[in-house]
Amino acid sequence: MLKRELKVAASLLAADFSRLGEEVVAAEQAGADWLHLDVMDGHFVPPLTFGPLVVAALRPLSGLVFNAHLMISEPQRQVAAFAEAGAHGIIVHREALAEPTPVLEQIRAAGCAAGLAYNPPTSVDDLARWLPHLDMLLVMSVTPGWGGQAFMPSAVDKVRSARQLLDREGLALPIVVDGGLNRATTALMVAAGADVIVAGTFLFRHPGGYVAAVHELRSGGRCC
Repeated sequence: MLKRELKVAASLLAADFSRLGEEVVAAEQAGADWLHLDVMDGHFVPPLTFGPLVVAALRPLSGLVFNAHLMISEPQRQVAAFAEAGAHGIIVHREALAEPTPVLEQIRAAGCAAGLAYNPPTSVDDLARWLPHLDMLLVMSVTPGWGGQAFMPSAVDKVRSARQLLDREGLALPIVVDGGLNRATTALMVAAGADVIVAGTFLFRHPGGYVAAVHELRSGGRCC
């Protein structure tokens, strides 16, 4: 397996919502590569967060890649709005879709990278079916909906299986991991084949500040 450069995605869910614009700028200045936007509808997951208007308001403030993670039912109804708001990528959940292909192609047609997310209980055994329509894979290492949860070790084997499949197919699409990531768990996930680490609580509430948090995560990635 080739060595890949680790990317850090700052999860806005853990930021200070009273000053989101400043938080986005600070995350970028600290060295984050992507901004991860957790969109929740109160149905697919219990909490509610924000919608495309917030994404559009933040877009002019940052040069980061913006990825909208749609933890929502019927994501096809919101793809156009998030694309118009400035999202570079849109991630939908396998569990929300009986047949992901039309929505993944809808995302691509809107000019965005198409991502598919798998919750902890969901096997990636069907992943090969969706590869022609995918630009990124997201593996949840916590139950979606709340920040600050403990990392689920079962995600390691899931990422390893997905990476083996991608390598066999000669595909370079990134594997994103979301939930409970710190220096130690980042090391586990990078060793298994992850490319992008989503950091929310660890980054925005790190006692040493955002720069220290990003440095710690990258150090974890380098240990593998």
